[in-house]
Amino acid sequence: MRSPTVEYTFNPGDVVEALCDHEKGSDRVHGWLKGIVVQVDNKMVAVQFRTNVFLTDGWMVPDRILWYTTHSDQIRPAGSGKKIPPVVKKDIPDY
Repeated sequence: MRSPTVEYTFNPGDVVEALCDHEKGSDRVHGWLKGIVVQVDNKMVAVQFRTNVFLTDGWMVPDRILWYTTHSDQIRPAGSGKKIPPVVKKDIPDY
């Protein structure tokens, strides 16, 4: 087995884009959102956002920080990727 290759090296203060669920206007969307790296260790990168972000199970993160692994494909330096429009998640109606 090989250890995963690290495509980018992040340092505290770096501006990054992260793929996550977040609020845009009054809608919840899944897309790339700019944030700032606030902490880095050997395995994880902490990114702080200016808007509310959500974990995968739908719980809101009140302090607006998400953690990513250092080799994750869901985090990249800001401006390095192709712009993809966010996907708006619609609520499932109760019948």
